[in-house]
Amino acid sequence: MKKRDFDIAFRGLALGQHEFQYDLDDTFFTLFEYSDYRGLRGTAELVMLKSETVLDIELRFTGTIEVPCDITNELYTQTLENSFAMQIKFGDEYNDENEELLILPHGNYEFNAGQMIYELVVLSIPSKLLGPNAGNGIEDLIEEEEDETEEKTDPRWDQLKNLLNK
Repeated sequence: MKKRDFDIAFRGLALGQHEFQYDLDDTFFTLFEYSDYRGLRGTAELVMLKSETVLDIELRFTGTIEVPCDITNELYTQTLENSFAMQIKFGDEYNDENEELLILPHGNYEFNAGQMIYELVVLSIPSKLLGPNAGNGIEDLIEEEEDETEEKTDPRWDQLKNLLNK
């Protein structure tokens, strides 16, 4: 898999809808020097609606990845799903400051969807990674916190609180 595998030459395409599909695995992450996770398996679909002046893009990703649980640190398979829509227009110079609009210089005949797909995949990974056995770890942490707060209360303050409640 190479970055240019994600090049989409739109100049020769007829007006209307065009679909592109990419099967992704760990080699996809190596293209972007991203190695935090392993076991990527999924499919990215790009649907492009070409009109006279604009390209409407819809990206969808579904797949799985192996990640360590934040609580237990055990590896588990996380299901991933995400979608994103954007437009590509043409102007005097390249501009990608707006995440929903990409401006390509007049005369361009292709764009690379690799970075868009990469961002879609990475943003589909949850910020909190809780594996199937994380429930036990969370309950243990909550119990520990409750025990600590119970031990730290001063009986004198408890008596004052009782006066306030009356």
